[in-house]
Amino acid sequence: MKIALDPFMHRHLPLEELPDLAARMGYEWIELSPRADFLEWFKAPRVFPDRIKSFKKALSDANVGIASLLPMYRWASNDEAERQAAIRHWKRAIEIAVEMGVDTMNSEFGRGPHPDKGTCYCCHTGSMIEACEDAWWRSMDELVPILEREGVNLHIEPHPEDWVETLQPSVDLIRTVNSERVKFLYCAPHTFYFGNDIPAMIRECADVLAHVHVADTFNHKASSGLRYIINPPGSAARVHQHLDIGQGEVPWDDFFGTLAEVGFDGIMTACVFAWEERAEQSSRFMRDEMQRRVDRHWT
Repeated sequence: MKIALDPFMHRHLPLEELPDLAARMGYEWIELSPRADFLEWFKAPRVFPDRIKSFKKALSDANVGIASLLPMYRWASNDEAERQAAIRHWKRAIEIAVEMGVDTMNSEFGRGPHPDKGTCYCCHTGSMIEACEDAWWRSMDELVPILEREGVNLHIEPHPEDWVETLQPSVDLIRTVNSERVKFLYCAPHTFYFGNDIPAMIRECADVLAHVHVADTFNHKASSGLRYIINPPGSAARVHQHLDIGQGEVPWDDFFGTLAEVGFDGIMTACVFAWEERAEQSSRFMRDEMQRRVDRHWT
């Protein structure tokens, strides 16, 4: 198992300082999420040979590896020009993974077109969901052969506001791709969009589960749906948190216990975003707490 850090709270540091920071906080692996000087959100990678060289040296000096690269592009946009741009960015990101010696990437199913392009998924229109799914399949038709040829794994998660944001049909979509290179990512802070029975859900996706994100969240459906009061009533806003373990309502013994039960041995990433004012303290806590629970349940 690889216990990794998503360093998003530390993104203000120079890229070359991340490996040493991760090592000092107890991590041997980084899951590199979007940042302006590498894989920028929705835009072409800001990566060139000298940057790769200096980053690889910093990783080697700190004895830290990249468990996964996390690109975010509009590969499910029903605007074809936008989708084609996303595919160009994806292809370059895969090249970068190969150049870095990284064998795994992860991403989300996607939130459709840029809001300026018209209706987005948050409007919940059936036709938009269908259009986004069709666009995503066209993207997979192009990308899966490249992933298979290059030996790069892709782990995909549903995200609140994606065209698919629930456990199903996400898991069946992954199965339908039918590639050993494409697997499912279970994001614990999205649990309450998936359902309420964590053991049942982890068992349901166990055959394609290769990656988990670890952070706590509150159950937005609790208190008769009034855990959060959002105005105007009926808003399609999607609310969740990425908190330290123990600060929300995810049943962590169920989570770690069931992962151990199904023999999970993939990537486990600390994905806390809520505490930039105490980012190092939070990241250290998550590393220790994740290891403590792994030691307890896997032995």
